[in-house]
Amino acid sequence: MTIRERLEIEEKEQLSPYAMLNLNSKGRLKDEPQCDIRPLFQRDRDRIVHCKAFRRLKDKTQVFLSPEGDHYRTRLTHTLEVSQNARTIAKALRLNEDLVEAIALGHDLGHTPFGHAGERALNRVCPYGFEHNVQSVRTVDLLERDGRGLNLTYETRDGILNHQTSGNPCTLEGKVVRLSDKIAYIHHDMDDAVRAGILKESDVPKEIRDVLGDRPGLRLDSFIHDIITNSTDKNDIIMSEPIARAMKDIRNFMFERVYTNPLAKAEEGKAEELMETLYDYFFHNKDRMPEEFLKLLDRGEKLEQVVCDYVGAMSDRFAINLYEDIFVPKSWQL
Repeated sequence: MTIRERLEIEEKEQLSPYAMLNLNSKGRLKDEPQCDIRPLFQRDRDRIVHCKAFRRLKDKTQVFLSPEGDHYRTRLTHTLEVSQNARTIAKALRLNEDLVEAIALGHDLGHTPFGHAGERALNRVCPYGFEHNVQSVRTVDLLERDGRGLNLTYETRDGILNHQTSGNPCTLEGKVVRLSDKIAYIHHDMDDAVRAGILKESDVPKEIRDVLGDRPGLRLDSFIHDIITNSTDKNDIIMSEPIARAMKDIRNFMFERVYTNPLAKAEEGKAEELMETLYDYFFHNKDRMPEEFLKLLDRGEKLEQVVCDYVGAMSDRFAINLYEDIFVPKSWQL
């Protein structure tokens, strides 16, 4: 018996009857030999951590564009906080932690530079539209490893695709990540907004503080405990009605005071124009794209989609430097 086979047996004995077992996976897009040590979902997690798109998350905006300061969240630190929240919940509910972690670490791989501003820009200019959850799946299926993709399991890909509010993941592990994503960004975006001077803790409405707590750590704890309490021994991941209502209220508060705040979003118009300009440039100068993207065209991929793939994959810093290199005149030197 291999180590992997022993781990699969232990899963069956120890995990919840509602957990997704490696043995019950629908498998990968393309069949391949199993590892003798790592089960399927652990390999998914490892492939995501080692891929290029994951490394680029460190230089992609979460809420504040290129913030001055070492402690503001980036898309990477957001991803790690989602993973931490999700694993805490999964462990308590005896769900599959490897699957939860794979989905959490991969859920934003397709996000654009400049956060949702970049996503809005590409959605406007690309005739096929642009949604970061769909692009995350395209990233793991096709764009990574020079067009070969990561060949992840059905369950990991489903969780990545359905991590947004409108999604309906097919596994409880995917549902855990879906809620953990919201918990994470509500928690850390408010923390960053306080650090930036956009909010004060006392600005949080009293009715929200009475239910969730009067500081960030308490609110995070309230969300996680409530999900675990209300989902234990159930074939669903749910919150109590008071906590779910408070989550909706605090999200509305954050949209009103932070996500649409002119101070926090002052540079987003410039970011959107930059993204649209880069898209237009590479649409008309496709040969300036790297070889790996030109190969996609040779395989029959549409030019509009491949330009989106290239521009959407950039980090904030790379996009700004590339824009300056193409469009900003340089001083003449002898």
